[in-house]
Amino acid sequence: MTTSEAQPATPGQQPHPVSGGPIVQLPTAYGDFVAQAWTDLETGAEHLAVSSPLPATDGQAPLVRLHSECLTGDVFGSYRCDCGEQLAYALEMIHEFGGTLLYLRGQEGRGIGLANKIKAYALQEAGFDTVEANEQLGLPVDARCYKAAAQILAEMGLREIRLLSNNPDKQDRLAQAGVRVVEMVPTEVPSREQNLRYLQTKKDRMDHRLVLDMEPAGPVTGPRGFDHEQD
Repeated sequence: MTTSEAQPATPGQQPHPVSGGPIVQLPTAYGDFVAQAWTDLETGAEHLAVSSPLPATDGQAPLVRLHSECLTGDVFGSYRCDCGEQLAYALEMIHEFGGTLLYLRGQEGRGIGLANKIKAYALQEAGFDTVEANEQLGLPVDARCYKAAAQILAEMGLREIRLLSNNPDKQDRLAQAGVRVVEMVPTEVPSREQNLRYLQTKKDRMDHRLVLDMEPAGPVTGPRGFDHEQD
């Protein structure tokens, strides 16, 4: 269990401007949820909070997942990453134990965008890892910003949370924005041959808290493993 203390606000610092819409029912394959759209008034990005309609069942701080948009993984089920499987796992956990998943749009490829992500894929197929590919493109390794996410959580009353993530950077950045993470709850899903190199890079070069399977799950459908960019 790890704890990050929320940092006090800088004097004169204004909250990041966000606006929430109506709360609606959202029945899904993972169970029944409620959903609320939020707009980042600074960037125009639209995000979605998907929450259990019931309070946490264990009396602990609520589970929260910050899930960066990943079209290839979330929609098409790509095995180049673990994003879609992490999304499914987080929704199952939140349905069972309560909490919120904040789906952050505009964060494709760790914030570099869809077209640049596909360019990075091409470099990865040429032998670069996920970090090197971004650097070859002259792009940040991780361009995501969590200020809007932190403000949305604050406005939802979620200032003390258990974070569903393997990424300690999210914990640190939420703390800087005033959200206290009392526990990091792992979201590691079984690796696959197609994404094992990518996951190893996240562990070795980005400090993600991963164990990694000795034997990757799933059938081999391609000639080699690939890298990707996300959580």
